Amino acid sequence: MNDVALQSVLRRVYDSDVPARSDIEYLLALKEPSEVAELYAFADAVRKEHVGDGILLRGIIEFSNHCRNTCLYCGLNRDNDHLERYRLSRHQILQRVEELVRCGIKTVVLQSGEEDALDPSWFEQLIEEITSGFDIAVTLSVGQKSRRQYELWKRAGADRYLLKIETTDPELYASLHPGMSFDNHLRCTCDLQAIGYQAGSGNIVGLKGQTIATLAGDILFFRERDFDMLSIGPFIPNRNTALGSRPLGDLGLTLRSIAVTRIVTRNAHMPANTAIASLAGRDGTIAALRAGANVVMPNFTPEAYRNLYEIYPGKKCVSPKTSISQIEKIAGELTRYIDYTRGDSLKRKKEQAAAMAQN
Repeated sequence: MNDVALQSVLRRVYDSDVPARSDIEYLLALKEPSEVAELYAFADAVRKEHVGDGILLRGIIEFSNHCRNTCLYCGLNRDNDHLERYRLSRHQILQRVEELVRCGIKTVVLQSGEEDALDPSWFEQLIEEITSGFDIAVTLSVGQKSRRQYELWKRAGADRYLLKIETTDPELYASLHPGMSFDNHLRCTCDLQAIGYQAGSGNIVGLKGQTIATLAGDILFFRERDFDMLSIGPFIPNRNTALGSRPLGDLGLTLRSIAVTRIVTRNAHMPANTAIASLAGRDGTIAALRAGANVVMPNFTPEAYRNLYEIYPGKKCVSPKTSISQIEKIAGELTRYIDYTRGDSLKRKKEQAAAMAQN
């Protein structure tokens, strides 16, 4: 395809309320380096227009690696008896929140495996302590829960919720998540958005049974649900899982997925996530930021536990200060800057501006 034709597809996907699946599949399948570069440049321009040049920082605290599920790709699955399990205390978590605040970060992400032992009231009190003691946003990522629990934590002050679907193909979802319900995941997503969370989703690129067509379906789902946040990363096999012998997810396809998702969703916040950095290091982070990402997530999990949150092996674990210093250097190279604001949903701001214009 010549440059004019490719630009036509890119513009058509960008301008359409519901892009054609065939156009998305075409962009995901690009291989010619000059065409891939054109895709990234277009996505980066969309990012600049709708999100700006700031790189948002979210400080993540992985407070428990216990999980009730048996997801075939995840090292936290309950059948992995090679993993030393841990839970952070309330005091340990608050210590890390204090460090995060000292570093100037305005969002904490509280993440754990999906465990039944998480006491909703304990978690409510923790959220209240954080929101009353610190001027920061709170993002939760603790899996599929009841609407009542989501409402409880929202009232306590939680702002955002990340619930990655990993794949929107119901059959593929069922094969990768034994004992879990695709419909229940959709119910959770609907509940989160209805309650008023800034809601996030995302997928893994390179899963067994995944195709370009299923990835295109994921991106259309992201557009349909109009998520505030989207996280896309490569599959990295963990030898202590059922998919431990599978090949690594393709970094190029992951970056193209980020780029196309940026074009389709425009102003969702999207990280250059840890899986990308673990697979390709600093160059991977830079490539993701050039392909449309605008968020990086320094890890504030206590050092003694960081390697135990082993969804996949080889996770890049450096000190938060080192991580932030590296991000600042990357931002300079990209002629961008570190954005130390809360980085709330741009979709909500757009809705508020439209409502004000009507009044």
